[in-house]
Amino acid sequence: MDPLTVALPKGRLLDAAADLFRRLGWRCDLGNGSRQLLVTETRPDGDGAMRFLLVKPADVPVYVEYGAADLGIVGQDVLWESGRDVYEPLHLGFGRCRLVLAGTPAQRDRDLRLATGLRVATKYPHLTRSFFQEQGISVETIPLSGSIELAPLVGLADLVVDVVETGRTLRENGLIILDEIVHCQATLIVNRVAYRLRLPQIRRLLARFSTGGAP
Repeated sequence: MDPLTVALPKGRLLDAAADLFRRLGWRCDLGNGSRQLLVTETRPDGDGAMRFLLVKPADVPVYVEYGAADLGIVGQDVLWESGRDVYEPLHLGFGRCRLVLAGTPAQRDRDLRLATGLRVATKYPHLTRSFFQEQGISVETIPLSGSIELAPLVGLADLVVDVVETGRTLRENGLIILDEIVHCQATLIVNRVAYRLRLPQIRRLLARFSTGGAP
């Protein structure tokens, strides 16, 4: 039987994701410093071959939707921003964070509904537009790939939307949280066709997740 292919995200979720599979019996010898991007492994008991792919977080939903990977682990923030059509059977309980609206303290008491020409810097333009549309507020989103906190400090944007765990980076750059948009965590995603065609394998893996690795 062909191994299941799992896309794992580089970056902050990788260590916890790899540890999860190690607890289930695979070596999962992939790390953020690894040059090896594809590993095929079998559990020491000879059961459950698995192929692991190491990709950028934003690419995990793409690999899974198009069937290049049967499953993937990704942050919900990345998944929701991508809009990809995948099955999400299991929240994993690690990588917890919040998507927040932040700005300088001067923005604290500002009624954004009365503001005009607001610019919002973010790595999440889709989620940002949806949030402000729900509030009935017109904004211009400025997509950035990193160092979002700089935008209000140099006049690029009035506000930022970003993911935080503790909020420390915002505070160190003189910004405050103005609103919480949504709470996120790591989640397991599955290709919809693979879920139908390889249901016994996938269900067995899901059962191992829920029992901590027992057969």
